[in-house]
Amino acid sequence: MKAMMSRLSPGATTIIRRDHMNVLSTFHSYRIDSPPDKKRTLVETISLALEIHSKLEEEIFYPAIRKYDAGVVEKSLPEHNEVRRLIARLREMQPEDPAFDSTVMELMRDVMRHVADEETILLPDAERVMGERLNELGAEMTRRRFELAGPRPREIAVNTVRSFPRATLALTGAAFLMAVVGGLAFARSPRIRALPASNAIRKFQRAKRAREIKRALIGRLKTLGVA
Repeated sequence: MKAMMSRLSPGATTIIRRDHMNVLSTFHSYRIDSPPDKKRTLVETISLALEIHSKLEEEIFYPAIRKYDAGVVEKSLPEHNEVRRLIARLREMQPEDPAFDSTVMELMRDVMRHVADEETILLPDAERVMGERLNELGAEMTRRRFELAGPRPREIAVNTVRSFPRATLALTGAAFLMAVVGGLAFARSPRIRALPASNAIRKFQRAKRAREIKRALIGRLKTLGVA
């Protein structure tokens, strides 16, 4: 059964990318002029998704990739802690609080930058060096997700329905925000995976691409007035 699940489950990097897309699409649904109950529902949906996602990475994915890319993993952990701090702050606030919107925007900004880092550096590295091991990790992450969501399936389902009254909204939001980070799919490109063996060249090209995507993200945030 375990072997079958490993074959059928998405790979770890696929799961992580899907989580990124889902939370970014939920962020895109947040509006400053929305009713307070809608804001609260969206924030709780985002918070639950980020908490589960962070646990999956920290318990399963990061330990596996650490020996290949310890530096990037060590950078990601403080970012997770900052996300937790902002979530805790939001849960103590009311949506009517003037600081609520700015805190949501701060969380959005931090998450988008974290996503850019992982999708331009960590995930491509994992796909380059881990191969079939990613399927095993994906199966472990899928099992663990069920355990983490187990006590709260109704809460997650209700919040999802309230957040996205139409199924197309989620798809539209996802498409929009993935366009903002345009070029993230380069991580799966055979041309990029076939970079020269020189670590110096590879690191330079990855860093350059990461800077380009971060600039695009920050530019979009500025148009929203949240950068």
